[in-house]
Amino acid sequence: MPLISMFYGIIIRMFNNGEHNPPHFHAEYQGYNATFNFEGELEKGEMPKSKVKLIAAWAELHKDELAANWELAMSEDSLYKIDPLK
Repeated sequence: MPLISMFYGIIIRMFNNGEHNPPHFHAEYQGYNATFNFEGELEKGEMPKSKVKLIAAWAELHKDELAANWELAMSEDSLYKIDPLK
């Protein structure tokens, strides 16, 4: 699963194998794993509350880039990196 961003110890990944809808991305942090929608809402898994807030802020800033990467992923194309939260 390609890494598309990393910030504050959080790793953001998205499958690029024509994965199922709805659009989402995966976040990992110190043994926690969760799936988020492009609105930054936790859909599945567990993540510390403070990290959920950071991920939600990042997703809001990069919603268009996430959607573009999702289109690439559905076509099984290479994904591009998205700037980290600063």
